[in-house]
Amino acid sequence: MPDSSRGRTKVPRTRTRSTSMVVSDDFAVRTAPYRRELLAHCYRMLGSVHDAEDLVQETLLRAWRARDGYDESRASMRTWLYRIATNACLNALEQRNRRPLPAGLGGEPYDDPREALVHGGEAAWLQPIPDALIGDPAEVIATRGRLRLALVAAMQQLSARERAALVLREALDWPAAQIAEALDLTPAAVNSALQRARKTLSQSGIREDDVTEGPDQRSVVDRYMTAFRAADLNALEKLLADDVVMEMPPFLNWYLGRRDYIGFMARVFETSGEDWRVLPVGANGQPAFAAYVADPAGGYALHTLQIFTVIGDRISRNTVYRDDEIFALFELQPHLPQ
Repeated sequence: MPDSSRGRTKVPRTRTRSTSMVVSDDFAVRTAPYRRELLAHCYRMLGSVHDAEDLVQETLLRAWRARDGYDESRASMRTWLYRIATNACLNALEQRNRRPLPAGLGGEPYDDPREALVHGGEAAWLQPIPDALIGDPAEVIATRGRLRLALVAAMQQLSARERAALVLREALDWPAAQIAEALDLTPAAVNSALQRARKTLSQSGIREDDVTEGPDQRSVVDRYMTAFRAADLNALEKLLADDVVMEMPPFLNWYLGRRDYIGFMARVFETSGEDWRVLPVGANGQPAFAAYVADPAGGYALHTLQIFTVIGDRISRNTVYRDDEIFALFELQPHLPQ
């Protein structure tokens, strides 16, 4: 996995004291409780874990530099940091393209599961975020619900300020006037942005019951894992919703419906074999697993990371990543012993 200090700027240490806060160790102590939620906030804005990590570090550096102007009687430390982080993300978005998933590019689904896979080239895809980076599920369950892949992907369709207004309203429950002050907008413009954002998300099919991993969702995926290991297409098909979606960044191919989903899985088992191992993981507060396929040289080689959306007792979406950068982000072993 990449060094956890990637792109981070160390906050200078000094013995200087100000009326608003003690610099150095005290600054780090006071900001530490907010680092994980700031990471989640920046991730929702940017759709990239690595970019979000960089922006959290930039936020803390900006905060350290502005420490003498911080007045805790006017805003809590959390509110102050969120405002800095949001503006840092807005600046970053001016220089970056949105990060979609294949189904969000606007094209029709592929109707031939045996068609060659088409690589997306240098496209910047939406990255999943490991649950380990989000924190204790008991403490951040609401945040985890807002991090599900389908929602973050749908947010890529919003303008930067629509995204910021929605995230601030949901994360901090700020009134329109406070959001307007942070984003340099009028309250009327904020309300309009929120209305457009919610309409866009609604049109994307985002559902309130598609939230986080729970016992029911995990049970469905457990049964899927058992069927996957056995290369049992009939058992897999029974676990799929009628309108199930499979998408596979960095490839443009995506499939809609049970028939094409199972058709593609048949192709996978035919070409890669029927001897698999799976390793459960957590991503975006959703059930997921890493799939390993038998290696002719011995053991099992890492094949894909698969992240599931489960509604009711059926899988409605499987987002399949086959990307070394994503594997490293989740600290997945490239090879399992026999």
